[in-house]
Amino acid sequence: MFIGDYIGRRALYTPDHLALVDAGKVPHRSFTYRELNTRANRLANWLHDGAGVRKGDRVAMLAHNGVEYLDTFFACAKLGAILVGLNWRLHWRELAQLLDKTTPKVLIYSDDFKGAVEQIAGEQNAIGHWLHIEGTGIPNSRYFEKVLMDSVLRPVTTEDLTEEDIACLIFTGGTTGLPKGAQISHRMIAWNTLNTIIHDLQHGDITVNTFPLFHTGGLLVYTMPLLILGGTVVLTRKFDAEQVLNLLEEYAATIYAAVPTTYQMMTTAPNWDGADLSNLRFCTSGGAPLPVALVEQFRREKGVVFKQGFGMSEFGPGVFALAPEDAISKAGSIGRPNFFVDARVVDEHNQPLAPGQVGELVLRGPSRASGYFNDPEASAAVLDAEGYFHTGDLALMDEGNYFYIVDRKKDMYISGGENIYPTEIEQVIYRHPAVEMCAVVGVPDPKWGEVGKAFVVLKREQSLTAESLKQHIGFHLAGYKVPRHIEFRDQLPISAAGKILKRVLVGESTEEAEPQP
Repeated sequence: MFIGDYIGRRALYTPDHLALVDAGKVPHRSFTYRELNTRANRLANWLHDGAGVRKGDRVAMLAHNGVEYLDTFFACAKLGAILVGLNWRLHWRELAQLLDKTTPKVLIYSDDFKGAVEQIAGEQNAIGHWLHIEGTGIPNSRYFEKVLMDSVLRPVTTEDLTEEDIACLIFTGGTTGLPKGAQISHRMIAWNTLNTIIHDLQHGDITVNTFPLFHTGGLLVYTMPLLILGGTVVLTRKFDAEQVLNLLEEYAATIYAAVPTTYQMMTTAPNWDGADLSNLRFCTSGGAPLPVALVEQFRREKGVVFKQGFGMSEFGPGVFALAPEDAISKAGSIGRPNFFVDARVVDEHNQPLAPGQVGELVLRGPSRASGYFNDPEASAAVLDAEGYFHTGDLALMDEGNYFYIVDRKKDMYISGGENIYPTEIEQVIYRHPAVEMCAVVGVPDPKWGEVGKAFVVLKREQSLTAESLKQHIGFHLAGYKVPRHIEFRDQLPISAAGKILKRVLVGESTEEAEPQP
């Protein structure tokens, strides 16, 4: 089995090296590569013998981060089965729809989601086996750790597995309907690992992972590349700024990845001032442009430098990288394409654009997903005849081959015939010293079609008026780009991956704009 049995192959080379710390457990639980491989073999044997899971079958997870998530991923990989990671923020009816679509034989779940699982079980007939990680579980559910203890221990491999077989499904955000399951092949994982090692990783690296493992950031940014390389992953149950700062120091983490909103939260955590982050070689930020003020604060107060990255569920996620030395001079750039990634900016006719012109970002290379699960039309719609994946992101490239994301196509709004890009406005708002977090969206307007609305969270003990903020924005940008509406809030809706949920803000604003009966 030359591909797929990641944990078995790594255990052959460094069996006694520390692989994983499950910091969501009290006390923390630590596992060597040998121990993880033993757990994966036991679970794979139960899935095969007890649940009838074979190559190509699906096994679903509705769980917080923990060793059990990686146990399941590695066990499925040994069998050639497909892990289906479910977003636990979804309503149980949405989850039931995804389960109907993917038809898993087994569902493994955390006790926190027992209520949703009970509802699903009442309507779901396809799932034959249920495993609970904590608590008592629903009727006929088995306890995960007991399954491991009772299972036979023998090596499991699937010799006819190839690099094109699917390892897992990672669902897109679902902003336009039911989320689509990006098919993550073993080929994609291997090439992403190579790209990540070339640009980011070293032997002996240690990371703290705070992204949910159902998200590409949790499973594929550093977790899988680092475990393949033989490093150490410290896994949190979910993001908590104070805990993350403690873990980075306690385990002497050398790299860390997050999104701008979570870095903002870290700077306001009660232990920020005393946190020792001196072991960090760099932090990586992705998901949205990183405010320069935040880059400067981490460097000034903690001596930490940043790399900007860019990726997505369907590609990479290691697609672009901006080196730390470029973090200020190329602020706003996602960097240059990673080694085995081809990128260009095209117009509406799919023709390459010259440097400095805005168009759609398209990507080509071996770290692309294999389409969407059971959705051939959607799969075909994002690929062109030359094999380029159309991202839906508006971008430009400068003369030095540095790329900049101008905005998402779906986030851009048109006001009085002018294209307006919220990201540009947000970057200016973040320059104001009183602002901790912000998001700009387009909202309906009877005169202009759409106008901007900014949602703003202020730093503690800071005050600011809407008019003052508009003056600040107008000092930097053209008048038509200044948001017509500004709303101050105590907090903004945040996804499990730490991104601001603009679709929620848009929905709320649209409801407010509608006339009431």
